[in-house]
Amino acid sequence: MLKTDETSAIKLYLDQLENTRLAFPYTKTLAVYSVNDIPFAYFETGRQLLELSLRSDPQLSKLLRTKYEEVATARKLDPRVWYTIVVSGQLSLEEITALINHSYQLALEEV
Repeated sequence: MLKTDETSAIKLYLDQLENTRLAFPYTKTLAVYSVNDIPFAYFETGRQLLELSLRSDPQLSKLLRTKYEEVATARKLDPRVWYTIVVSGQLSLEEITALINHSYQLALEEV
């Protein structure tokens, strides 16, 4: 089970990225992080385990789903370029923040 401090650290990392905006445009519990109006991270608040959906290039997304049990196809998002991490300890906090940064950079490049 994910520790509360790890969840807080992930959310803090998302919040500190430059020009990042947090919004709840779809439901009161679906958090959407975007940069310059391009989404790069989604997660459902209030869940026991954090399920963090991130943008990726298709090859990396496929590799991560193959390599890690806690990485799955993102629901309701284009599975070619989005994946979901069920944050349960298989990936380290450093690996997760690196993947967040990759997603953020891809969103920046779209502008």
